[in-house]
Amino acid sequence: MVKEKVKTDQKTISKKTKIRELVLFNDDFNTFDFVIQTLIDVCEHEPVQAEQCTLIVHYKGKCGVKSGAFTELKPIYDEMLNRSLTVEIH
Repeated sequence: MVKEKVKTDQKTISKKTKIRELVLFNDDFNTFDFVIQTLIDVCEHEPVQAEQCTLIVHYKGKCGVKSGAFTELKPIYDEMLNRSLTVEIH
C-alpha cells in the first residue's frame, strides 16, 4: 500500500479561513509591566516582543499583537478583556 503526501498550499488555507488580527489599544491606566506580562502570558510573546508591542501601543496608539482565525483569537480576546485591556479583533 502506498501513501501519498498531499502538500497544502498556504494560500488555499487562508482562503478557507479568514485571517484576523487582534489589536491592542493604548490606555491611561494599565502599566507597562502589566501589559508586557499579559502579552507573555496570554499571547505567548517572547519578553522582547511583548516589550516592543507595548512601546508601539504607547507611541502609536495601537498594535496588532496576534494573527489567526477568529476561533483562535476569541479566547485570547476574552482573557485580555478580563484583564481590563482594550482590544478588538479586525
